[in-house]
Amino acid sequence: MRLPPLLVLTDRSLCTGTLTDTVAAAVDCGARAIVLREKDLPAAERARLAMQLRTLLEPVDGVLVLAGPRGDAVHLSAKDALLAPRPSLVGRSCHTIEEVVHARAEGCDYVTVSPVFVTASKPGYGPALGVDGLALLAMPAPPAYALGGVHPPDVPACLEAGAHGVAVMGPVMQEPQIVAAYLAELQQVPT
Repeated sequence: MRLPPLLVLTDRSLCTGTLTDTVAAAVDCGARAIVLREKDLPAAERARLAMQLRTLLEPVDGVLVLAGPRGDAVHLSAKDALLAPRPSLVGRSCHTIEEVVHARAEGCDYVTVSPVFVTASKPGYGPALGVDGLALLAMPAPPAYALGGVHPPDVPACLEAGAHGVAVMGPVMQEPQIVAAYLAELQQVPT
């Protein structure tokens, strides 16, 4: 399964309305891949939320990826173990060259590389990598998504640095219509 060049990560604490309404608006604007984080929710509530998001994505052939080791499509932290049987889609968060090399060796389908730029949502992961750091980590990686402080005008530089696409949380959770601006930038860059 190949993911589109825009991944939207959820964080309900940033939404002005409900998470479901925010994701619905993002999907209406063209988002086709959602990574459901919200790992603090009780399992039953998270499962219910996942079902609601799948219902939004199904009519547009979108994909829902679950943060954590369980599910058919998963996004793992740098430290999460890859469980057997292997899910059909596996992504991993990476912050160092060692993590990227490990993700490639274990056969991850994609990685997020972060933080590319300064962002409030990635404290504790060291200084921002910048475009040069992104290029260094994207080179040996499976398809890499630039994450962390990426705004629409940053998209061309991220792609030129070797990113397959961008992963966005805060801007979309706060203003889901911004998806259209990201998609416009992603379409500007030749593949």
